[in-house]
Amino acid sequence: MEIAKGTDLPDLLSHLGYRVRRLGSYYTTKEMDSIRIKGRRTWKRYSNGTGGDAITFLQEFCGKDFREAVNYLLEYNGHRARASPAPRPKPVRQAEKPVFSLPIPNQDQRRVFAYLQKRGIAPQVIRGFIDSGLLYEDGLHHNCVFVGRDSSGKPVFASKRGTYDLDGPGFKGDAVGSDKSVAFRLPCDPALDWVAVFEAPIDLMSFCTLHRAVTSNAVALCGLYQGPLDTYLRENPNLKQIVLCLDADGPGQEATEKFREEYAQKGYTISTRTPAQGKDWNEYLQQRGRARERGDRQQAAAR
Repeated sequence: MEIAKGTDLPDLLSHLGYRVRRLGSYYTTKEMDSIRIKGRRTWKRYSNGTGGDAITFLQEFCGKDFREAVNYLLEYNGHRARASPAPRPKPVRQAEKPVFSLPIPNQDQRRVFAYLQKRGIAPQVIRGFIDSGLLYEDGLHHNCVFVGRDSSGKPVFASKRGTYDLDGPGFKGDAVGSDKSVAFRLPCDPALDWVAVFEAPIDLMSFCTLHRAVTSNAVALCGLYQGPLDTYLRENPNLKQIVLCLDADGPGQEATEKFREEYAQKGYTISTRTPAQGKDWNEYLQQRGRARERGDRQQAAAR
């Protein structure tokens, strides 16, 4: 068990055909940018909260049961101990990319409206996103559907967010065939030379609630993959400034420093905005709302 659990994950993933790359003190892969490998022995996938060691990785992504995963890792490590040099990665067959299609919409947006209002998003902001074709409620599971549109306005991406999270984090996931290099974004105003960058669509909407003047020039990466920002910058060469508004937690701030250095070298002016409280902009928005409610109650009691 110690041998299996102690398997070097970047080496194993390369052996399995994944394209491994370094991201600060972590490793990730080209195929799954939401995965983070720390200390070369443990992994976590931030898009759905799963994680573990080499055994759980094989169970999660390679369809192996526990015994099969352990046996595979013992054989793998035994081969590594006897052979030199390390085994070369096996070529990965390029599967045909699935066709993207938006989830079927619901007849109304009541659950999405109620859920986002509960999260502190202003009704005017919610209505603005719905009217712009960037948000709707799906008819099957009543998820929030955040629609990413390319430069021509065509839908190419959809991030789904469950509207029921009473017992913990709700469902999150992208629609099959989504173009991660576009993700979720607001149109670019050519009169402005900046773009604000967030991790999640709800954080972007929270920022718009806090700063009502922001109605354009924003990108939600739907994770920490920088592809959507690169696409936005390439499509809008008038942009000269990047405002990084990523989460205040460890991965978010590590990505902030990485992006700051990388895009400064490309000639962009970089600034950062971090929520005054909480780990992200929505958490800050909700805490701010609760503090305001307490203040209102105290004033009413004093009267």
